[in-house]
Amino acid sequence: MIQLQNIEKVYRTSTIETLALHRINLDIARGEFLSIMGPSGCGKSTLLNIIGLLDEPTTGVVIIDDRSAEKLSDEKLASFRNSKIGFIFQSYHLINDLNVVDNVELPLLYRKSSAKERRELATTALTKVGLANRIKHFPSQLSGGQKQRVAIARAIIGQPEIILADEPTGNLDSTMGNEIMDILLHLNQSEGTTIVMVTHDEQMARKTHRLVRLFDGAQVQ
Repeated sequence: MIQLQNIEKVYRTSTIETLALHRINLDIARGEFLSIMGPSGCGKSTLLNIIGLLDEPTTGVVIIDDRSAEKLSDEKLASFRNSKIGFIFQSYHLINDLNVVDNVELPLLYRKSSAKERRELATTALTKVGLANRIKHFPSQLSGGQKQRVAIARAIIGQPEIILADEPTGNLDSTMGNEIMDILLHLNQSEGTTIVMVTHDEQMARKTHRLVRLFDGAQVQ
């Protein structure tokens, strides 16, 4: 489903050059649940952004579902990303002025979906994460775990084949973290969603199919 070939990422300023990723080669199978671990600053989030087509590698090739990202125009890249990939972030990235259901609908605003269809799909997604009774609430009225459930609903509303999760349990206590992890495991097992998760939590990582470790931008396991 995802192929990374000789990926390197270099950040340059007028005075310094920083190698964020070095010769990453990684194949992720369709339906796999992969964890990425490593110390802070080792390149985990950079790698996730490259997989998610939010950032370009300095060198190397990203292939998703047999399509090379470098061959897509900016417009086609944005459309491909919107249809194929759902994103979950540690800090939720919800819009405080929108209620729960409007937050979840956001990815469909970039598709040719009617208001009725968007609302039906958002309600279905919120039901999957156990928040059907919270659709009119605002983010400020939710706990951290509930906010992350909303973020998951937003990620899955477009029925993406891939979910990229950056520290999805990092801001939660162990009980809420396990609940969020159970939702991700269910999506992977019941719907075959390919999931790539960055985490600092070894316990969470052990629940996934495979663990990749990074150190100083290089893959060490």
